[in-house]
Amino acid sequence: MILGGVVLLGLIIYGLMQWFAPPSEETDDAYVGGNVVAVTARDGGTVLAIHADNTQAVKRGAALIDLDPATTDVQLAAAEAALGQAVREVRSSTASVDEAGAEIAQARADLAKAQNDLSRRQGAAKDGAVSGEEVSHASDAVVTARAALNLAEAKRAEKASAVEGTDVYSNPRVLAAIAQVRQAAINSSHMRIVAPMDGVVAQRTVQLGQKVAAGTPLMAVVPLDSLWVDANFRETQLKDLRVGQPAKIVADVYGGKITFHGHVLGLGAGSGSAFSLLPAQNASGNWIKIVQRVPVRIALDPKELRDHPLRVGLSATVEVDTSDTSKPLVATATPPAGGVQQSLDGGVQIEGRIRQIINQNLGRGR
Repeated sequence: MILGGVVLLGLIIYGLMQWFAPPSEETDDAYVGGNVVAVTARDGGTVLAIHADNTQAVKRGAALIDLDPATTDVQLAAAEAALGQAVREVRSSTASVDEAGAEIAQARADLAKAQNDLSRRQGAAKDGAVSGEEVSHASDAVVTARAALNLAEAKRAEKASAVEGTDVYSNPRVLAAIAQVRQAAINSSHMRIVAPMDGVVAQRTVQLGQKVAAGTPLMAVVPLDSLWVDANFRETQLKDLRVGQPAKIVADVYGGKITFHGHVLGLGAGSGSAFSLLPAQNASGNWIKIVQRVPVRIALDPKELRDHPLRVGLSATVEVDTSDTSKPLVATATPPAGGVQQSLDGGVQIEGRIRQIINQNLGRGR
């Protein structure tokens, strides 16, 4: 009788707790998720050094892999030489324009002299001092001088077309050479592969001395400070789930001793079977109704993650407090959680190197 009374009292207490407890939905079909940032080779090369291995933590910008830079260094040197040659060609074109201007001045002087000679001979011919043949020769000399002036002006226009309206820094030939230098510098920067963000190295497949091609997966970096939990609730549990509702997460790795707190980020756009490689054909004749599950993403507290780190793929149990149903059913637009991949442009030092090459070939030194 005492045992029965204790059991009955326990049942009453449990029933009261369930009665007065806030409504919630719970599932143990939940797993820790995170971004697995792929590290790939942008250009091919031979692996000379590997600076990070699996399980090692790395910082954004830290060196991961070095490829052989011999070929790209030669290409960069050739591009720099081509830039210097382009600058010198522009200088030569500018000097040719000045030379053509001098030829025009000389042609104009010759034309003025020929016109003066013709005028004097025409005056002398009226007095019979010179023959008509000499006047004719003087007239031909004026025509020849005028043609020489037109030719000199045409040559100057042709030479000016290569440099007119631009300076050395904006000349098309120099701009094309600068673009080649930048491209070579970008290719050279690809020979050192750096970490795109803070995280832990995983899935390293590259080996020392391996010849890799562009796009070859080398390793992955997992940022453990921005994990989440994907809780797969049954479709019968989704009625009261809303974005922003608080959630409690118990990870199997820590057991019930540690409870993580988070909130609902959003509900999946479809069930898992709808996005599977071979989706179920529900229109077939042998259809059997199966309760579907929809992934619900739960955000975790960053401070709790720092104190008790989790790993991608770990199992968890999630309980969502559904007492507040006034929150939205669909998440609003938010920036992606994957961060931003940094771009390699060859570094700011290449711009200084370009200016240095141009100034040297302009005769301005460093």
